[in-house]
Amino acid sequence: MASDGRKQPPWIAPNARPDAQLPQLKIYNSLTRRKDDFVPVDPTGKMVTWYACGPTVYEDAHVGHAKNYVSTDIIRRIMKDYFGFRVKFVMNTTDIDDKIILQGRQQCLLARFKQEHAAEDDSVSDSVLAEAKAAFRHYIGKNLPSLPSDTSPETFSEEVDKAYKEKAEPPPLADAATAKQGQAVTVADLLLRAHIGTARAAVEALQTPGKLSEFFAKTDDIFLPYLDALYGAEMDANNHKIYLDLTQKFERRFFEDMGALNVLDPDQLTRVTEYVPQIVLFVEKIVANGFGYATPDGSVYFDIDSFKRAGHSYSRLEPWNKNDRALQADGEGSLSKGRSMKRSENHFALWKASKPGEPAWPSPWGHGRPGWHIECSAMASEVIGKTIDIHSGGVDLRFPHHDNELAQSEAYWSTPGCQVQWTNYFIHMGQLRIRGLKMSKSLKNYTTIRTVLSQKEWSARSLRICFLLMPWQDGIEVTDELMKAVVGWEGKLNNFFLKSLDLWKHSSPETTTMQEPGIADQQLLSALDKAKADVDTALCDSFNTSAVMRILSDLVTESYLAEALSDQTTILLARWITRVTTIFGLDPEGDLSNLDRIGWSGLDIPAPAKPYIYPASQLRDKVRTLACSGSVDHAAMAKLADGITIAASTPVVESSKPYDQVLQQFRTNVKALAAQQAPAKDLLALCDQLRDVHLWNLGIYLEDRDNPQPALVRPLNEFLIEARAERESAGTAKAKAKLEQEAREAEREKELRERAKVDPLLMFRTSDEYLEWDESGIPTVDAAGNVVSKNRRKKLVKEWEKQKKMHEEWLATEQAA
Repeated sequence: MASDGRKQPPWIAPNARPDAQLPQLKIYNSLTRRKDDFVPVDPTGKMVTWYACGPTVYEDAHVGHAKNYVSTDIIRRIMKDYFGFRVKFVMNTTDIDDKIILQGRQQCLLARFKQEHAAEDDSVSDSVLAEAKAAFRHYIGKNLPSLPSDTSPETFSEEVDKAYKEKAEPPPLADAATAKQGQAVTVADLLLRAHIGTARAAVEALQTPGKLSEFFAKTDDIFLPYLDALYGAEMDANNHKIYLDLTQKFERRFFEDMGALNVLDPDQLTRVTEYVPQIVLFVEKIVANGFGYATPDGSVYFDIDSFKRAGHSYSRLEPWNKNDRALQADGEGSLSKGRSMKRSENHFALWKASKPGEPAWPSPWGHGRPGWHIECSAMASEVIGKTIDIHSGGVDLRFPHHDNELAQSEAYWSTPGCQVQWTNYFIHMGQLRIRGLKMSKSLKNYTTIRTVLSQKEWSARSLRICFLLMPWQDGIEVTDELMKAVVGWEGKLNNFFLKSLDLWKHSSPETTTMQEPGIADQQLLSALDKAKADVDTALCDSFNTSAVMRILSDLVTESYLAEALSDQTTILLARWITRVTTIFGLDPEGDLSNLDRIGWSGLDIPAPAKPYIYPASQLRDKVRTLACSGSVDHAAMAKLADGITIAASTPVVESSKPYDQVLQQFRTNVKALAAQQAPAKDLLALCDQLRDVHLWNLGIYLEDRDNPQPALVRPLNEFLIEARAERESAGTAKAKAKLEQEAREAEREKELRERAKVDPLLMFRTSDEYLEWDESGIPTVDAAGNVVSKNRRKKLVKEWEKQKKMHEEWLATEQAA
């Protein structure tokens, strides 16, 4: 039966063969909005087919895309490396659609315009200025319609202030906190600000043109739609190279970004332009089955009404959105706006007749191109077949894209009386959000993956940890608290792996062979067994990686708290944790076949540093030992410094020079202090300087440990940097508090000195509270004419005596001076 209202249509659970050995895995399924038992189509239960919606390659991928593809990669790795499934992972790249056509066409026209108006002296000609002014008017007319039609670059700022007021600039506290108070920035606000920003940049260029190259850098975004409006329709429909040059460039860059994020390549990649004949055949069959129709202009549409009359359900994923005209229009593409010849507003394009200036391919209906939704239906069906185990994508693709895919594919594969469930499990990755809004290229509220990684605030590992800490199907709002959790988790594992590696490197075969475990070992081994069971439960619970991350963290904490723990237990624990983190893709150099591996990449200092930093650390350890011995043997210390040598086979190359300089300077300083018979405190200060200044500035840290353990040589990481910053901040705050306290005490001392100058005979006579005093100056009658009571007199006498003492001390000090 067709779906109705908010209720999703029935889903048919796949049946497992009795002899199939399957894990007790449940997957959160968008087709049911619940966790369903996972049963693959493969009768043996070993092979899993998976189709993932890939990128539309017309610009660089941003961090929002990273959330989707890294989360997908994590689940894929768990399926493959933890549950042992043989996963056939197919992904597409969309290399022709409305966005690509616009981008490719506009960039081509702009490049041609720049070439035609190039100047040897890089000056802006009058003709370029005239075209730019026309482009400016075109841009604000289309995107800032509230501005007067005669708005000029000179009047732009004034008119924007009048027309848009507060919306022209972001509020001072437009963040997550204000969003919770109902002041969230809307998509419309961001889009408006993006348009105003583009126009402002053009105004600046038009008012002070400068060099031509600089002029175009500020006006490109207004020229693109202007030139397209003028000349876009003249583009050759058969010249696909315009678009392929664009898509091939950004497909290559996309996979470079995925490699940097340690995302596995797909087993098979499908590109729309390489499957156009198959797409045409796919559309033909849908039409033949009675679920599509051609229009006189050469387009073909999916007939949702006929589909529902035949007993099919539309839509399966988000039936509550099936009449959302805005979502439907977005799914049809920006080049499809305007009048169409389709029979109903909710019907969608299977094949689009190409308009002038759009690329075209031959078809029975005339020259055209595939609709967006048909691509994946045709390609996935071609390479996988009529039933897919898992289909995935971003949560924003549920409707209309994935709902339309499902409808098309059912229309293609089903026969009268036999409906086909094309996808058994649909999984959608939650979005990465900024101030409550998804990242979007059109809103200009995104940062590209390569920019984020180049800025070093995030690494591929820390991004993956961030996504692992949250349920994959949920959205993520990146907050300071989340970033702190990421740094803390990574730092904790770094410390654990470093110390475990150090134990392993310095242990003998006897200590790494399991001996009779002590009480602490038995307790931790029991905790390890429980952790393994809990991890299995969590991963079977729809890949609950956030629970696994807590389990690993708690297990590391338990190992730190254990007393008298043997090396072999720590090493055993480290190897298991290494295996889990490798399955999660946290180590680009991870090798699951190496059962002895501990830790992940990045735990070692740079190779050019090793021949110099390890000897420097060893010399420092010995200097510290001598300095702490109670009686410093300066001759022995000088001998130690002379005894530090670098292997003759180690050449000093450019990359190793900074490390060599640090070593040589430390040796020189040690010998100088030894010659001066310097006290222990000076020697320890020199050792601290090596650790906290010279090596720190080279990205290396020496972690001092209790004797006889040598300092642990390790690379700096965000956890260490933040910990030091917190210590320094706390130290600064403490020093500030101390200065403030000293200032208060100094002020109090000053007040006391001023008070001490007052003669006790006069101290009460200056007050309006009293009328009469005795010979010592102590009040006897108050201002109202009443005799001072005995109790009151006692208090006054005490004050007088205290003042008398202070005054006498002050007099003595003055006389001595």
